[in-house]
Amino acid sequence: MTVFTDDTMNGCFLPVLLLAGLLASAAEPPIDWSRAQELHRRAQRGEKLTPEEQAYYERAKAARARGGQPGGASQPRWTGQLTPLTELGAEPYKGEAGGLYGGGKNEPPPAHRAAAQREAAKIQPLDADGKPAKDGKLVLLSVGMSNTTQSFSRFKQQADRDPAKSPSLVIVDGAQGGQTGMRWANATTPLWAEVDNRLRRAGVSPRQVQVVWMKQAEAGPANLGEFPRHALVLKTNLVASLHNLKTKFPNLRVAYLSSRTYGGYATTPLNPEPYAFETAFAPRWLIQDQIAGKPELNFDAARGPVKSPLLLWGPYLWADGATPRKADGFLYQKEDFGGDGTHPSGSGQQKVADLLLKFFKSEPTAQWFRKE
Repeated sequence: MTVFTDDTMNGCFLPVLLLAGLLASAAEPPIDWSRAQELHRRAQRGEKLTPEEQAYYERAKAARARGGQPGGASQPRWTGQLTPLTELGAEPYKGEAGGLYGGGKNEPPPAHRAAAQREAAKIQPLDADGKPAKDGKLVLLSVGMSNTTQSFSRFKQQADRDPAKSPSLVIVDGAQGGQTGMRWANATTPLWAEVDNRLRRAGVSPRQVQVVWMKQAEAGPANLGEFPRHALVLKTNLVASLHNLKTKFPNLRVAYLSSRTYGGYATTPLNPEPYAFETAFAPRWLIQDQIAGKPELNFDAARGPVKSPLLLWGPYLWADGATPRKADGFLYQKEDFGGDGTHPSGSGQQKVADLLLKFFKSEPTAQWFRKE
């Protein structure tokens, strides 16, 4: 039996949906999960459901919120061990060498680093029309799904209180529950209207967005095929997402990419291991393609139409569970995740928020983050 694969089917619901489920009559017939799955797929494609179909779909989501499982599906316990991409060196993983940038390297090639410095130097306070202004603002926007917004919202709280943060910087959490890579790849989904709403509430405009942090995945990657297939699907959707971001935010200069956190404690098929680990290859391939001069990721107007911001790795978030990383001792305990073993608990959110804050306060291309 195919299981629900969207974030929204695994605990990231509006409270009203859960309340609706709790108030549902006990006499209601059990959920036909095959029908619910088909409605889910149609909703994901952006199709408009009839009122009756939408009501059934909401009832299925409420049942999932209460712990219902299609066909009693659960995720087998992960017992494997993996080496963080940052520690693999030239040792291959399924034919792919280690290192964030490939070839065992965790730093970008000098030419790409220099290009990143040039792009970052263009980041400055802008007015609402995108024109330089001493009293203007620059926006750091998050892009991603539920895990992204959960951790980024914690990061925003910390960063906004940090005296080292630039007073011109406005941090906006654009990430949204259930909005995985395939959703951001679609320029017409309602998530974009919500991003605009959040920018408006923050008192900034789309033309002031100059930096993005993107942490993205696809729900139920096992349904997309084994590595590298599922990572290639994610990569394709990330390319489209970057095109959409550059179109909607024309002054976007730099995008910092991160991959999934640890999935070895997962109890559902949402994003378990080794798929969580393997999502890191999608952003790596993107950056490598940009370095190689692929036109679909061009950031330099001198080389042709600009389709993308310049891409760099942000903080690498994966660690092999309770095994500390060699460089910094970073690890994940089971209590760093909620009941599904996938979404972060408060402590898990804090760990990612700490990595983000440390990254932006020390990254050479992030001088825009720091007060002069």
